Amino acid sequence: MMLRQIKTKIFGLCLTALMMPVITHAAGNGDVTFIHMGDLHGHLIPRPNMREGDPDQGQMMGGLAYVYDEIKKIRKEHPNSLLVNGGDTVQGSAEALYTSGQAMVDVLNMFKIDAFNPGNWDYLYGTERFRELFAGDKPLANWHPVAANLYYSTLYSFPETRYVKQAGQRVLKPYLIKDVNGIRVAIIGLTADRGPQAVSTRVMEGFTLTPGEFEVAAAVPLLREKHKVDLIVLISERGLGANLEIAETIPGIDIVLSSDMHEESRKELVAKTGTVLVEEGQDGTVLGELNVHVKNGKMTGYKWTQHRITTKNNQPDPVIAAKIEEIRRPFVKAGFVTHVNPINGAVLRTPIDTVIGFTKIPLHRSNFAGTSSMNAVIEGSSHDFLADAFKASCDSDLGMIRGFRYGTHIAPGPIKLEDIYHYIPIGPQVACGKISGDDIHWMLERGADSSLSPYVGWWGGGWQIAFSGLTYDLDPKKPYGNRVSNIRISGSDPMDMEKLYTVGGYWYVDNPNMINRHKAWEVNVLKDKDGGILDATDIVAYYLHMLPDHTVDPEINRVHLLSPLPPPISMSREIQPLKGVPQPNY
Repeated sequence: MMLRQIKTKIFGLCLTALMMPVITHAAGNGDVTFIHMGDLHGHLIPRPNMREGDPDQGQMMGGLAYVYDEIKKIRKEHPNSLLVNGGDTVQGSAEALYTSGQAMVDVLNMFKIDAFNPGNWDYLYGTERFRELFAGDKPLANWHPVAANLYYSTLYSFPETRYVKQAGQRVLKPYLIKDVNGIRVAIIGLTADRGPQAVSTRVMEGFTLTPGEFEVAAAVPLLREKHKVDLIVLISERGLGANLEIAETIPGIDIVLSSDMHEESRKELVAKTGTVLVEEGQDGTVLGELNVHVKNGKMTGYKWTQHRITTKNNQPDPVIAAKIEEIRRPFVKAGFVTHVNPINGAVLRTPIDTVIGFTKIPLHRSNFAGTSSMNAVIEGSSHDFLADAFKASCDSDLGMIRGFRYGTHIAPGPIKLEDIYHYIPIGPQVACGKISGDDIHWMLERGADSSLSPYVGWWGGGWQIAFSGLTYDLDPKKPYGNRVSNIRISGSDPMDMEKLYTVGGYWYVDNPNMINRHKAWEVNVLKDKDGGILDATDIVAYYLHMLPDHTVDPEINRVHLLSPLPPPISMSREIQPLKGVPQPNY
């Protein structure tokens, strides 16, 4: 949206507020508790924790029935509570994909969620499905969604104007106000400022996103002066780094319940403005509890508690567990039926609990920055494995896959089909083609800049792209264009910048000349023996089938880090440095 359009909307919002009667409300006194979960990414059941150095390494964590067990405990102790669900909820698993998010909605509708801020992956199934789930008077998800920075597009070209009558209007309410225990709580919502990456470029047709700073800056005084709120809470899928920047430039926000980056707040982060920020990891492995004390209409104290959801410490809620079993039954051996992929039309013919191979090493991308092994923002064994599969399927020089944050952890041992769907829940096919060495070099440079730049607003939402058949050196402290060096093919030959290399990676029918959202030449989409559609998960399953003993043992540490990532800015360890990596040109 153009800057002038944004300012016009904000002016209209403020003008409307000035015409409203002043609300009389005695300054609040008392306590309120915020229960926060975020980045569930379609995870219905527990998964192992393979993160190096984690206190719960080796434990089974998450699972919505176990999450709800902890929610019930908090609600019993603190009845004056609000449950907030952060973004990236309806994407991330086979069950979510093949029901276009309905599997997650049916379970979470039982949680009595008080507020929800959508994330970039909640748009995966297209704008019309997003509207069915979250917008209008009777959305399928009863989660009370808010997003101040999500609008219907005003671009005058097809197909962006598919919602002509609503053009320029907000898709969701910008905020909501709750009265809890005599305290007037305002909750402002921000969605991500980008659509889902590495998928079709047409997913966001008809919607426009803004960064959100203008909207928050307009809402804070409106809520204080006109609505006489005692607490202002920002629930935002902009990520902890960007949310910290918002909190430190827009005074008046008491609390930020953040999602998107998958950081785990063992200790709350306090901005220089006094705003308290927290984030809850991913997959339902962490639940946050923030007890707030208000006196004379101001937050005067708080207590933050991180609850780590494990099958050791929690018991599955029987009602939620029964619902999850019901939802999963058509997908597993006990009651399997075939399903059609709503994105690419491929047919699921195999129960997702089928063992399709094995791994010798843990597969994940979650290590904290500064660990002895791979930093997740730079590399992960799961992405190395998937890039290898695409390279092998194309018999190409290279395989590649975007450095997405979501996924699962697979312990050494069996790999199930549903594990692969946690890595590839977005309906891509796989294509083989050619990309120049120079393009590949700049993919690496742009990826590093969008993950490590000290300009947080430049971050692209993912981590460094993963390659098979390629190694290189990376210096995070160098300026843009100079971070990547010593790029070698097959570990020995220097990359020829003028050569076209054969590659394998994600492909979507809406972008037929692109592989992994990059321009490619001589593109050939992989099909089955009868010319039928293959989902990328089929390609990975076939790759495992062809390996000796069906066992994967990917070579790791393909990226040589020449200088370490900066230490955390708070007491919580960081996956992606929250303020980027300082460089000479910034």
